[in-house]
Amino acid sequence: MILFLIVSLTLFLLWTLINSLFLPSLPKNDQLTNGPLVSILVPLRNEEKNVKGLITSLKQLTYSNIEVCLLEDHSTDRTYDLLIEHTRDLANFHVIRSAPLPPDWVGKVFGCHQLSQHAKGDYYLFIDADVRLEKGTIEAVLGLVKQRNASLVSGFPRFPTETLLGNLLIPMQHFIVLFHLPLFMANYTNKQQFTAAHGAFMFFEKNSYKKINGHQSVKSSLVEDVAITKQMKKAGEKMVLANVTSYVNCHMYETSKEVWDGFTKNIFPGLGRSYVLASFVISFYSFFYVLPLFLAIYGVATTQWLFVLPLLLSIIQRCIIDSLARQRLMLCLFIPISALGLIAVLLASMLRNFTNKGYHWKGRNYS
Repeated sequence: MILFLIVSLTLFLLWTLINSLFLPSLPKNDQLTNGPLVSILVPLRNEEKNVKGLITSLKQLTYSNIEVCLLEDHSTDRTYDLLIEHTRDLANFHVIRSAPLPPDWVGKVFGCHQLSQHAKGDYYLFIDADVRLEKGTIEAVLGLVKQRNASLVSGFPRFPTETLLGNLLIPMQHFIVLFHLPLFMANYTNKQQFTAAHGAFMFFEKNSYKKINGHQSVKSSLVEDVAITKQMKKAGEKMVLANVTSYVNCHMYETSKEVWDGFTKNIFPGLGRSYVLASFVISFYSFFYVLPLFLAIYGVATTQWLFVLPLLLSIIQRCIIDSLARQRLMLCLFIPISALGLIAVLLASMLRNFTNKGYHWKGRNYS
């Protein structure tokens, strides 16, 4: 068993290195400061803590031909008042009040749909309220769009994390993509089974977005980013998953409870609510990423150092991914604990689905 683990984890490490070659970064594009109109579209619900930081980030963008549409979605805090206060003198910032949520829509998806109806740009950039963009982001993503002739660019942001559970789980999104998704197939074919995207950064060409009826085509999806990307691929549109971590930061979830609720809402639906696939994921991570911790403890206690090697290989693999994703490298040391956390949240998500309790997020319940 120990030799099987060592060989397997060595192959996983090599695969991760090769796979990462097919994840393009956003290019520097300093010469382009004016071009097609880009609509930056942000749905907000109970985001009073993010309003000031969001608007400050968007104000410092160096690309001049932008409009910013901010949709306030029936918040119960001061989100709307703060939006008005911080955009009062900004002519290209527009604050919109959401219509009532129809019964067959997911809240964020309906918000994005409404934003697209107000947008006037040639390109639509959907971001979350907790996203902060570097000043050259628009130029960079337009550069990649031109290079790849892409209709959609998405990417997983850099995740500055502060909570214990956040440190364990949030950066694992990069690990899952760079390890489990064949990026050549994702970026060079339209096969829908090889699809990943992150809803915090979705850059669409307008006509391609409208061709699939935009977010209306995925109105009931809890994992709308992947669902709408599959719709784009189905329609024959070119999608590129990129490394956007040099330009995009996402302060995802402020508390451990938010981390737990957010991952519980997304992880099992993200696996297509397949109990077979979820059981495989649990078994896989238990064997390859949790077990090595116990083997290492045994190896140290008995001075059989071969038993430590599987843990070291898994740490190196995680370290490579964290380096590419610009995450704190010390987090790679906790890969067994992160794997345990991933298993726990997946089990919780499966249980909520099995018992028909549904998922709760920002004051709304979803089945």
